[in-house]
Amino acid sequence: MSTKVFIISDSVGETADSVAKAASAQFPNEKFEFDRYPFTQTMSLLDGILKRAKRQKAMVFSTFVNPELNKFAKDQCEQAKILYYDVLTPAISLFKQQTGQKAANKPGTVHSLDEGYFDKIAAMEFAVTYDDGKDPTGFLKADIVLLGVSRTSKTPLSLYLANKGFKVANLPLVPQAAIPDEIWKVDPKKIFGLTTTPEVLNDIRRQRMISYGLNPDSSYSNTEGIKLELDYADEIFKRLGCLVIKTSNKSIEETATLIMESLDVDVSEE
Repeated sequence: MSTKVFIISDSVGETADSVAKAASAQFPNEKFEFDRYPFTQTMSLLDGILKRAKRQKAMVFSTFVNPELNKFAKDQCEQAKILYYDVLTPAISLFKQQTGQKAANKPGTVHSLDEGYFDKIAAMEFAVTYDDGKDPTGFLKADIVLLGVSRTSKTPLSLYLANKGFKVANLPLVPQAAIPDEIWKVDPKKIFGLTTTPEVLNDIRRQRMISYGLNPDSSYSNTEGIKLELDYADEIFKRLGCLVIKTSNKSIEETATLIMESLDVDVSEE
């Protein structure tokens, strides 16, 4: 079983990412999964990410220069009993004491802001708002629509692509649930079906149940049930005529690259 680590920042998040990974390297017998959430600059976006952290029992490393966002994150994590480490504030305090100057509290001052900076922020907001099919209208507004059964990396892939500036909506496919009408109105070239093998999905779901303290031998992780779900998803993909990507042997970055190449985006410039 691996430990989830969320890296949250109102800028790029490279500092928190480096610190968290450097510290985790001292525990070679443990497995860690790092989810990075850069450009988190609004309370609503931060709140959504922290709720996800609570559900996944994740540790949180942050680099917020905005004191209000930092306080909100710290308070929410304390209430949810989530381990929270503020990487930047102690260092800023030292420089403040040494120089006698007030901190600028401007995110991203180490990095130059390009034209897509605010597009990335909007895309991250979009991904959180339209995650898991919460609002079907998002499918018609999205640059990319991801479909797949539970635990096929839809949400982390949505957020990774959002960090590239794409507005992404995703929908979990469940045999008993109706497909929203909006899905059939989306250009198939914008839709990507995510699939995997029954064996890989069984292992992921069992580990997820164990992490929640639940019995891993349930209908959710039953191999025969998983096969039926994947067959159902394949039928939907065929009806839509969308590109299907098997995620079982691919990283998030590799899957995202395939999607961007399909959209004819120059990946080298991303």
